[in-house]
Amino acid sequence: MTTGALVGDVWARLRAALQERAREVGVGLPPLDEQRDVSVVQVARQAGLEETHIAAAVASALEIPVLGDMGGCLPSAQFVERIPIAFARQHRLLGLASDNGCLRVAIADPAALEQLDVLARYLGRAVQAVLAPPAQIASAINAAYQQRSGEAQAVIQRLDRREVLDELVQSTGRAEDLLDSSGRAPIIKLVNLMVFEAAQASASDVHLQPYEDKLIVRLRIDGILFDAFDLPKAVQEEVISRVKVMGRMDIAEKRLAQDGRATVQVGDRIIDLRIASLPTSYGERIVIRLLDKGARLYTLGELGMPPSILGQFRRLIALEHGLILVTGPTGSGKTTTLYAALQELNAKERNILTLEDPIEYQLQGISQTQVSEKKGMTFAGGLRHVLRQDPDVIMVGEIRDRETAVMAIQSALTGHLVFSTLHTNDAASAITRLLDLGIEPYLVASSLVGAMAQRLVRRVCRSCAAADQPGGSDLRLLGLDPAAVAPGQMRRGRGCKSCRETGYSGRVGIFELLTVDEPVRRRIQSCATASEIKATAAEAGMKALLDDGVSKILNGTTTPDEVLRVGCAIA
Repeated sequence: MTTGALVGDVWARLRAALQERAREVGVGLPPLDEQRDVSVVQVARQAGLEETHIAAAVASALEIPVLGDMGGCLPSAQFVERIPIAFARQHRLLGLASDNGCLRVAIADPAALEQLDVLARYLGRAVQAVLAPPAQIASAINAAYQQRSGEAQAVIQRLDRREVLDELVQSTGRAEDLLDSSGRAPIIKLVNLMVFEAAQASASDVHLQPYEDKLIVRLRIDGILFDAFDLPKAVQEEVISRVKVMGRMDIAEKRLAQDGRATVQVGDRIIDLRIASLPTSYGERIVIRLLDKGARLYTLGELGMPPSILGQFRRLIALEHGLILVTGPTGSGKTTTLYAALQELNAKERNILTLEDPIEYQLQGISQTQVSEKKGMTFAGGLRHVLRQDPDVIMVGEIRDRETAVMAIQSALTGHLVFSTLHTNDAASAITRLLDLGIEPYLVASSLVGAMAQRLVRRVCRSCAAADQPGGSDLRLLGLDPAAVAPGQMRRGRGCKSCRETGYSGRVGIFELLTVDEPVRRRIQSCATASEIKATAAEAGMKALLDDGVSKILNGTTTPDEVLRVGCAIA
């Protein structure tokens, strides 16, 4: 049986098959004689009959094949393109790619069979049902519709300003699913698709930048901004207003900067949006920060630390008390490193609390607090309250002022392990930054146990990597002798579809770790400069950021251009 409503003796066969399966596995089913529709399957589920037994009974009664695992199945491009995701979800079905003219449609239960005739007429081809586990179908639907790309540009090309102005932009309190854009107003659909494609590209930010004659949409991917779409100037106000509506911002206020927040859904992924507007001469500029709640957290071993630094850092985070700082510019991965460190600590044996702005990821077993200066919850004020919660480990998102620095140091001196971040260029500058904030040198020397500086560089794309011999000037800036570099030792991506023709895919950290030993402690107490502290640490074996960058160049992980881009070069 492939399509059509279930009639005649089919129901009798299905009821009998379910009863037989239930008896075989010892599950008691209520009488099914009065059930004349697909509710027989629901009754079986409610009675506790497992999905595998239900599938076997349905397949036997309805004479349709069973697909036990959808892992190797590809979705039908025609199905995904023409069938709205809402329809696929409602009836729990998905078209699968096939070599012959017949479209295989994975279904979760007999209810979907009644929709197959509709699909056959709409798609203009024969369809055949196959039974698959409901959870796998739901996951496959989300994955299939997430593969779509390029739709935003198509919507842009079809935009009609009069049609846009006729549509009323309305917001709802629930998280909007970006995969389900069918039936939306053009501007709503356009903004949804722009954010969707940004999420697909793993972009960290979306920039809406107005010009005199157009609105440019730019995506920050792997730390680099790319122009993604050009929007007509005529729809600039509607697009900006839609984004502000999503963020619950005042659409009438265009002279002052505003901040907003929203939550959207991309299939089974929940993404928080942090929206910031800024008035400019050509209209409001918008930046949307994407925080994917479903993104995988990295472990310390996956960040790219050299083994020597990784071992030292693990010893530092195993200490019972002290202050550990991670430094670097905005977007250098400091929070990711701290999250990785917290994951290595046993939250069952230690009470771990964090103060963050914003909370980027949820950490299992760790209490996380959102800092909000508007509501009076500052880092320093929050830290006072955290200390009353009997903490073992505290993470302070950022040390921004003297008050926070004093509280963090006092916490470290009173038996707590404290993690925090600073915006400095290297590890030694973190020490002088604390001194500049007015902290007494003896307090810094007594509390600080280590400072990690880091940068993020793009990885060479593995799909299109090829041997490369950079110019001698770049190598000399990195302290390398061009004659000493073996031909083909370095690599560079040629550009391919998987890396968007950039030659790079993903990022990796480069690190330097300054551990506060006795010589460094004496330097701190004498108010030495950052360069003097760095020289003392280097004598003890500290490797600089440049050293780690050069090492990753020579093993083909990244390129000289990337290491120079993030500011690592011989002065």
